[in-house]
Amino acid sequence: MTALFRYYAALLVRSYRWGPAVLAYSAFLVVGLQSGQPVLDGFGYAAAPLVPVSAWLVRAALTAEPAAARHVLAAAVGTRRVHLAGLLAGGAASVVLALAGTALTALFSDARSGDHRTAVPMGGALCAGLLTALSCVLVGSALGALTNRPLLRSPAWAIPTTAAGALMLLVLGSSPANAAVSGLVTGSPHGVVHIPWLPLTGAAALAAAAAAIACTVAPRRD
Repeated sequence: MTALFRYYAALLVRSYRWGPAVLAYSAFLVVGLQSGQPVLDGFGYAAAPLVPVSAWLVRAALTAEPAAARHVLAAAVGTRRVHLAGLLAGGAASVVLALAGTALTALFSDARSGDHRTAVPMGGALCAGLLTALSCVLVGSALGALTNRPLLRSPAWAIPTTAAGALMLLVLGSSPANAAVSGLVTGSPHGVVHIPWLPLTGAAALAAAAAAIACTVAPRRD
C-alpha cells in the first residue's frame, strides 16, 4: 500500500492539478489574514476553506492518472487498493496545506482575545487550530470521496455537487467542520480555547465511512 500511495502522490505532484487549489487557498489567506488579528479568529478563518480545497485535491488525485494506466494497475493489485491510494494521496496533500496555513496564521496573529484584552495560551490555541484544520481536511476529503469517481464520474455532476456540498458542510451546525470552526470563533471574544475533540472524531468517522463506500463501489463502477 505504501508503494501505491507514493505512486499516486507522485502523480499528483507531477500533474500540477494541485495548482489551482493551492493558489485559491493562498489567495484566501493573503486577502483575509491580517497581522495582529486575534489568533483564534485567524485559525478559524484559515481552517474553513480547507473543506472545498481538500475536496478539490482529492478529485485532483483521483483524476491525475490516465484511465488505461489505472485499469492496468487495478488489474494487478485490485481496484479497492488503487482507489484508496488515490484518496490518501489527496488527503495527504490537504494536510500539508493545512499545516502551512496554520503555521502562517500562528506567525502573524496576536495571542489575545477578540478585544485584545485577554491573553490566549498559544500552545492551546495552536492545538485547537491544528485540530480544527484537520477536521476540515477530513470533512473535505470525505466530500471528495463521495462526489467523484466512482460514485459521480461526470465532471458536469461532480464539480457543482462538490461545490454545493462544501457550502452545506460549512454552514450546517451538525457538520464537524462547522462545529470545529465555530468553537474557535465563539471562544475568541473571551479568549477561551475549545479543543475540538468531538468534531475531529466525527470528521474522522465521516472520512472513514466515505472512503469505505467509495472503495466498495469502485470495483463495480470504476
